[in-house]
Amino acid sequence: MAFVRLLALFLFHMSLVGCQHAQTSQQASSPPGEQTPLGTDSLSFPWSRLRLPRYIVPLHYRLLLHPNMTNLSFTGSVQIQIDVQNNTNWVVLHSKGLQISKATILNKNFAHLSDQVLPVLHNPSHEQIGIFSPRVLSSGQKYFLYIEFGAELADGFYGFYKSTYRTSTGETRTLASTHFEPTSARMAFPCFDEPIFKANFSVRIRRSPEYISLSNMPIIKTVEVNDGLLEDWFAVSVKMSTYLVAFVISDFKSITATTSSGVQVSIYAAPQKWLQTHYALEVAVKMLDFYEEYFNIRYPLPKQDLIAIPDFQSGAMENWGLTTYRETSLLFDPLTSSVSDKLWVTMVIGHELAHQWFGNLVTMEWWNDIWLNEGFARYMEYISVEATYPDLKVEEYLLHTCFAAVGHDSLNSSRPICSPAESPTQIKEMFDTVSYDKGACVLHMLRHFLTDDVFQSGIVRYLRKYSYKNAHNQDLWDSLANTCSEEDFISGKHCYSSSQAAKNAYLFAGEHLNLTAMMNTWTLQKGIPVVSVTRKGPRLLLRQERFLRTVLPSDPVWPTLQKGFLWHIPLTYKTDASSTIHRHLMTTQTDSIHIGEDVSWVKVNSDMTGYYVVHYEDGGWDEMTKLLRENHTALSYKDRTHLIHNAFQLVTAGHLSVNKALDLIGYLRLERHTVPLLQGLGYLEYFYRMIEKRNEPELSQNLGMYILQFFRAVIDQQTWSDNGTVSERRLRSEVLSLACHLDDPPCLERAHQSFKDWLQSNGTLNLPTDVAETVFSVGAQDDHGWASLLHTYNISLSAAQKHKILFALTCSRNTSKLERLLELGLEGKVIRSQDLSSLILMVARNPQGHHLAWNFVKKNWDTLVEKFQLGSFCIRNIIIGTTGQFSSPEELAEVQSFFGSIKEQASQLRATQVALDNLQKNVRWVQRNLETLRNWLNEQMK
Repeated sequence: MAFVRLLALFLFHMSLVGCQHAQTSQQASSPPGEQTPLGTDSLSFPWSRLRLPRYIVPLHYRLLLHPNMTNLSFTGSVQIQIDVQNNTNWVVLHSKGLQISKATILNKNFAHLSDQVLPVLHNPSHEQIGIFSPRVLSSGQKYFLYIEFGAELADGFYGFYKSTYRTSTGETRTLASTHFEPTSARMAFPCFDEPIFKANFSVRIRRSPEYISLSNMPIIKTVEVNDGLLEDWFAVSVKMSTYLVAFVISDFKSITATTSSGVQVSIYAAPQKWLQTHYALEVAVKMLDFYEEYFNIRYPLPKQDLIAIPDFQSGAMENWGLTTYRETSLLFDPLTSSVSDKLWVTMVIGHELAHQWFGNLVTMEWWNDIWLNEGFARYMEYISVEATYPDLKVEEYLLHTCFAAVGHDSLNSSRPICSPAESPTQIKEMFDTVSYDKGACVLHMLRHFLTDDVFQSGIVRYLRKYSYKNAHNQDLWDSLANTCSEEDFISGKHCYSSSQAAKNAYLFAGEHLNLTAMMNTWTLQKGIPVVSVTRKGPRLLLRQERFLRTVLPSDPVWPTLQKGFLWHIPLTYKTDASSTIHRHLMTTQTDSIHIGEDVSWVKVNSDMTGYYVVHYEDGGWDEMTKLLRENHTALSYKDRTHLIHNAFQLVTAGHLSVNKALDLIGYLRLERHTVPLLQGLGYLEYFYRMIEKRNEPELSQNLGMYILQFFRAVIDQQTWSDNGTVSERRLRSEVLSLACHLDDPPCLERAHQSFKDWLQSNGTLNLPTDVAETVFSVGAQDDHGWASLLHTYNISLSAAQKHKILFALTCSRNTSKLERLLELGLEGKVIRSQDLSSLILMVARNPQGHHLAWNFVKKNWDTLVEKFQLGSFCIRNIIIGTTGQFSSPEELAEVQSFFGSIKEQASQLRATQVALDNLQKNVRWVQRNLETLRNWLNEQMK
């Protein structure tokens, strides 16, 4: 498979080179120095590909921007030093939505190549412009391209866009901010907007004195220009890709501290939210110190600013030296932010600061390898938070990241970690569960396989070797396996000597490990394996196949969907015979391991360090159920959680009956650890929420009663406070939220009383943050409570509190109130547009709102695409989230019909296929398991 891929890449490269040479010889037909008449009439656009030609390389951008905060537009100029590597008359670069007023080319002595303004041709479908030079640009020479341009500040969340916030006195203030990843730098200035074109940037920004401006680098001087304007000059940046350039013009306030190596760290926020910045400052300083030590590479800039932008589509963005955040991802208010909010802020900061090395210092060559940025940053969240804030127990969450990846990867519509992506829509779709979550889990597996030290030294080698450069998959495997070129060996910079390298070769299961061959099976093919385990005397028989939850082994298409899939699986297992974790590399379809006669149980995939599902055949699940009932602490809490997860996944895939999985979690009455408790409870809640959206009142009532009875002791143990460890507080939030949703009388009574007290205090009473969302959700059920919450939402200065209130408002059983919320979200004033996609999903979660939300999406589809852009994760979440609530053939037909009506857009989106796969899975689950569940419940309720 790797060979086929390499061959395809080779052929593509050769066709590109061939195309470029053919084109340049044609372009260079007029002799140097000869002036040809200028004008666009006789010219056609010189380039037909989505990617730019490689024979012009930008070296340095000198960028001047003047945003007008009154009329919400901006003008600017850019002078780009370019290195020409083939003779040509054309410079092709990116521009989207910019009015180009002037373009000229100068030689290295700054003399104009033409005494006339040069023609600029536009290719809007490829977001490119072509600038024609009547004099040939000669290979091996450097030139300066100078362009003047202007545009409106963008609506939405991409490019150079406007954002607003309201002061505590009700005044609306405006700021201008940027978000360029992946392909929107071209909306702010003409540029070579591909990650491989790294350059230095010198930025100048004009502003009124009442604003401040920020960019990637510190300000070196501010000069006064005409009309009382000020111009900030920023230091020259390090070499970086265009998507990491950033600038913000605002009236924000900041707090500052310094890391142990002297980096100045500042947190910026709207003035009235300044008090919520202190926790982020503490985290950012700790994190930068940690990463400098872990990567053994100094952070290369003198400062790191973190800024909370009021309108922001994603969670955060890693612009080098100026990371931008949604307010909920950076601001922490001790009075209204819960422990989960605190963990979220810590992890997002850990993620963005990891990117300063993974992504910024070393960047993927092209977006097909975006997982090298995002998978690493997602995984480093766990490593960094565990090291800097051990009390947050972040390791308890890594399992859920991998469970999310399994959920997506077990649909046929999944994709390989490394997938082709060419158009901006395809590129945006790469920022998904596969790149982030699967990427992180595959790295977790690799780290455990190689050991922490080997993994760490390998990634340090990778970062050092490719600093300020671009890399792809193979470069990472070579660095981790310590495979080096002769040049590397001679320099001694990134490698051991050849004798040391031989010692460091990983001997695994008696064989030399081919790391590339192993990792290609995880990154170049889609899906996840299921390892079926059978005990036969002293041996463990193993069989691997592709794990699919949308197709049953009895389906005619099953053999086709299995064909050609094989993984190199680093298996781990534990038995009752010793405390050792045993290892075995499985590289074939079937395999066997000698475990001995005296072993009574075997648990495969210890602590779920491996990215694969395990199925215990021939009564194996009965043995696991027995072990959990008799001696559950023989297994770690991660192993117990992993068993619960695998059992219910296997039910969906048709390998296990639902009553077997329900019997397995029967032991949870004995469970004292939060993570397996919440895993088991989560599946029961999932079934309940699916059934309550169907016309099955008796079944949903029985299941609700069973859950309350089964977890009675856990529910009764909860206090309505913020006391306890992080794990205990997380359990409290989840358990009380579900108990009140299931109309548990003691829960409702306590929540009603707390809400009444909060109302009477006129909002001055601070509810315990762990239970505030539950209290608000119960209070939102009557008209007065709902109206009071909407009012508080409107005036609250805490993004965390606003999120809890918005969730509560969507819990109303009154459909007209739900409709009003959706309209407010679409309007974008009271409820910001950035929150619209999560608002739609919250409404869809409500049994009274799931069809309402879907109808809203259908009715406003064009508006939603305009707001969020087609490939964005907001559109993906809306499509998958709203349809994921359905489970009937009629609903499936309706969704298929809608996707058919937007065929042109739907065909560009992988998300539509994921949504259909998910819905088909739900339909099949109900057809196969509903009666069994009904009968099982009847037995339990006797």
